[in-house]
Amino acid sequence: MDWGTELWFEVLERHTQWGLDLLDKYVKFVKERAEVEQAYAKQLRSLVKKYLPKRPTKDDPEVKFSQQQSFVQLLQEVNDFAGQRELVAESLGIRVCLELAKYSQEMKQERKMHFQEGRRAQQQLENGFKQLENSKRKFERDCREAEKAAHTAERLDQDINATKADVEKAKQQAHLRNHMAEESKNEYAAQLQRFNRDQAHFYFSQMPQIFDKLQDMDERRATRLGAGYGLLSEAELQVVPIIGKCLEGMKVAAESVDAKNDSQVLIELHKSGFARPGDLEFEDFSQVINRVPSDSSLGTPDGRPELRAASSRSRAKRWPFGKKNKTVATEDFSHLPPEQQRKRLQQQLEERNRELQKEEDQREALKKMKDVYEKTPQMGDPASLEPRIAETLGNIERLKLEVQKYEAWLAEAESRVLSNRGDSLSRHARPPDPPTTAPPDSSSSSTNSGSQDNKESSEEPPSEGQDTPIYTEFDEDFEEPASPIGQCVAIYHFEGSSEGTVSMSEGEDLSLMEEDKGDGWTRVRRKQGAEGYVPTSYLRVTLN
Repeated sequence: MDWGTELWFEVLERHTQWGLDLLDKYVKFVKERAEVEQAYAKQLRSLVKKYLPKRPTKDDPEVKFSQQQSFVQLLQEVNDFAGQRELVAESLGIRVCLELAKYSQEMKQERKMHFQEGRRAQQQLENGFKQLENSKRKFERDCREAEKAAHTAERLDQDINATKADVEKAKQQAHLRNHMAEESKNEYAAQLQRFNRDQAHFYFSQMPQIFDKLQDMDERRATRLGAGYGLLSEAELQVVPIIGKCLEGMKVAAESVDAKNDSQVLIELHKSGFARPGDLEFEDFSQVINRVPSDSSLGTPDGRPELRAASSRSRAKRWPFGKKNKTVATEDFSHLPPEQQRKRLQQQLEERNRELQKEEDQREALKKMKDVYEKTPQMGDPASLEPRIAETLGNIERLKLEVQKYEAWLAEAESRVLSNRGDSLSRHARPPDPPTTAPPDSSSSSTNSGSQDNKESSEEPPSEGQDTPIYTEFDEDFEEPASPIGQCVAIYHFEGSSEGTVSMSEGEDLSLMEEDKGDGWTRVRRKQGAEGYVPTSYLRVTLN
């Protein structure tokens, strides 16, 4: 894959500008570092901090490029030996600052030349399109005039009061108009053929060639930038053998710049999925001239069929060098290119599925807790859990609707991508990630039973006397045994906010007072003396 077939103008303009900005940023970094080489480590660390990326790594798409990764790694290596005073300002100023600054100016001129070439080619295509529109309007106008002249001649020919001279003159006028319409038709057909040929040449030859030149220029710049990274490490190695390990790391960072791989990363990050526009169809306005008078009943009330001024326009982007339009972000990300829209919708769908799974796990835990309260009233009031259960059910229904909405949008986006690319691969929905936190009880029910319970709960709100017990009731009353029957360690943190439960911290040692009787809850005692129930799946138990 290359830029000429996979990318669009806005991405290239932004990326090549970012590459030049990165080059200038690196030159400026080395220059300022040369100025502070005589200072202490504090000044050097401040400089490194200044040039570290401001955004978090996970939110910065530029970190995927080896150039950016090498730059960040280089700064980290500089920070490692920030305590050493360096005396390499002269070498850095000559071999890095001057040469790369000069090279940056050359790259800017070359980039400007390539974009000017692209805009000139687009201007020529736009002029051809305007000529095509003018010839089409002229063809339509001449067809209407010819039709009008034909009607006039026919009316005079049937008028007994009209003179022979008037009839002959009307027929000559109709013949002239018909001839003019035929010439306009030929001119329009020729313009259409010429424009389609020029458009195909522009999109499949000129534009890819220009974009490939930009790719070659950017890769040369990235390679030279990587070499510039290497110059910094070489200057340090000449005078500071004690920090050789740090400098070797910087050299590795410089050599890890992969211009080809960065080009592929750019494609994967920003490939648009836009389809090239197809040829415009020929619109024949001359059919009404050759029709017979008896056909007039099929036309408009005045005997003239309706002429459509224009055909439907292609929705594909026609002018890659056009001005950037300000787009308004939408919930379905339809303002993004097809590939980017599909990725964003997939992320949103996975996030909603994780939230839904979390809410269903919470609902199961609340139902178990409510059943414990009903079977063991001294542990708490079951009615106190009703608001939380209702709130959880509402959240589940809301998230299900959102999942359905995003699934529909994702299917539409994938269909659009496949339509544009002609891709015959079938789509497979990616399953959501499992919950990142442990549920209160991970063994009480399967996913299918959870879904069935959710359905039943949404149809019939839970109430006392109607809930089916999820687990067996406690056989014994809440009584403190004489001594612990074992020890256990809390694997996860648990906030015992309900009646009958006790809070515990991750890693806390607890005394086992009563084993799990199949309900998913275990009775424990903390060192402070507090006693209550906690989820069995949150514990690692050792019996005496």
